[in-house]
Amino acid sequence: MKSTQRPGWIPSRLREHREAHGLTLEAAGDLLRETARRHGLAVPAANFQTLWGHENGSIYPGPHYRRAYCLMYRATEPQLGFRPPLPGETEKAEIMISDLPAPSDPAADEAAAKVIEEAVAKASVGGIQPDNPQQVALRNRIVDAWRRRHGGGSPRPILTLVGGYAGSGKTEFSRFLSDITGWAFLDKDSLTRSMTERLLVSLGGDPNDRHSELYLTEVRPLEYRFLMEAAWDNLNAGTSAILSAPFIAELNDEAWFKRLENRCAAKGIDLAAIWVRCDAESMREYIEFRGAARDAWKLANWETYLAGLDLEESPPTVHITVDNRLGSAITLADQTRQTLKRILS
Repeated sequence: MKSTQRPGWIPSRLREHREAHGLTLEAAGDLLRETARRHGLAVPAANFQTLWGHENGSIYPGPHYRRAYCLMYRATEPQLGFRPPLPGETEKAEIMISDLPAPSDPAADEAAAKVIEEAVAKASVGGIQPDNPQQVALRNRIVDAWRRRHGGGSPRPILTLVGGYAGSGKTEFSRFLSDITGWAFLDKDSLTRSMTERLLVSLGGDPNDRHSELYLTEVRPLEYRFLMEAAWDNLNAGTSAILSAPFIAELNDEAWFKRLENRCAAKGIDLAAIWVRCDAESMREYIEFRGAARDAWKLANWETYLAGLDLEESPPTVHITVDNRLGSAITLADQTRQTLKRILS
């Protein structure tokens, strides 16, 4: 059977993990479907023929399959042979905890808080530097929010912007933060897509346009205005908010960010900015996987689109850069969720 070529892919690792767990192909398929269902992932079929194709190298697993495998086997993508590890990733990903304390034991809360603290540090490029007060403050706020959800009390609200290019994983990482902290999660596309499409049509444009002058000058500013207004509604009520949107122009505009800082300060609100960094191949894979019509131009003009992106540098206003190259941060987020469930259930 012809094998799919994928740099660094070792298909036999999947079989090794399955056999180590004592599973047949059929049993592994059943468990994979259940894992995917429990975590809201789409794994079409997941029958023994598909799993056999993954194991013998004829079918490279898609993003949701890979995430489900990692969750099912409690392993990372490099450990399952999907790709080579990033520098230092072997150590970064080891956050699984054994010999867990009883759920009601205070030690359980401390262990869970430690997992969250380590996950934030490990997902961030260069880790959290003790001499960087903004990084330390944001990490502490995330951990503190989790503690307060279980122990009561609440500090002043915080507005967290999570930016990144299309397909970088910013939405998934934002959901992860929201899961941990309980802060409101506001996604630009979810809030504004219907309005954007209808407005573009009414202006004589293409409802899936996200690149023309018409969209950039007439529609995009309204999208961000609606997103920010939804955030202020939450913040004014004392509810912290996580905003997921590209924020490319905004986070590169230090004057814009300073105005936002001043407004937040006047209202007694903290402000933080996170940038999700990803590699071009993974971004394209995510974009192709979601199959959204609004991405058609990007895919049809990929090299032109890519030429306008800076994949190496983060915007100057960002406090923390999350490393999601090859999906590493999303894998870490999945593992952290799984670990917390084990500790607290």
